[in-house]
Amino acid sequence: MNGQLISLNVGQPAPLAFRGGTVASAIRKQPVAGPLPLGPTGLVGDAQADLHVHGGPDKAVCVYPAEHLAYWSERLGRRLEPAAFGENFSVTGLLEADVCLGDVYRVGTALVQVTQPRQPCYKLATRQGQPAFALWVQESGRTGYYFRCLEPGAMQAGDAITLLERPAPACTVAEANRLLHHNKYDRPGLERLLTVAALSASLRRTCEERLAGVPDDPARRLEGLAAVIHRPGGQAATQRDD
Repeated sequence: MNGQLISLNVGQPAPLAFRGGTVASAIRKQPVAGPLPLGPTGLVGDAQADLHVHGGPDKAVCVYPAEHLAYWSERLGRRLEPAAFGENFSVTGLLEADVCLGDVYRVGTALVQVTQPRQPCYKLATRQGQPAFALWVQESGRTGYYFRCLEPGAMQAGDAITLLERPAPACTVAEANRLLHHNKYDRPGLERLLTVAALSASLRRTCEERLAGVPDDPARRLEGLAAVIHRPGGQAATQRDD
């Protein structure tokens, strides 16, 4: 299953309006002309505001299938373009149901590997001006996913994304989304995900906690309950402090 890189997008952290203040976010990425180098922690010229949940080697590249943009454009009532989801790679031909965890792809001169689905958060909802948007994305399964960089290289829009290895054909991104958001305590499914050697550390931890019966709180991610909100006058508070 091969695809194509149709837009290469980068951005730097900047204030994003949220609940009467601002939060730092690099979600407003913009398409750039290539070729652009990719290394272990991401593309040159790109950054993340909250490294606790974004970026790092397991999430070096955020990928979003451009085929979904028509659906979201109709649902929001306005046209969405590549980079609308804050993704680094806007791609075609690589939907969540067709891409597997652990897949290794060649794009440009770099080698990348699928590590986990994207888990949409409140910053995506804030950018699109629809408070429920992150939940819509999560429930729809049109989430996108992440690559780690196995071999540094460079790429540009128009490059082919060529599948080289598929070690876990039963563990699609769509299947991981089912387990993350719909059938959260499906023990055989979670155990199957844990057999994928390429699984991101954070998703591995989530699976292990689910198997141990540890509950999670998606509202923190979807609603920004732990967000650090910067207020006029230089004050900062979490949403729970409001």
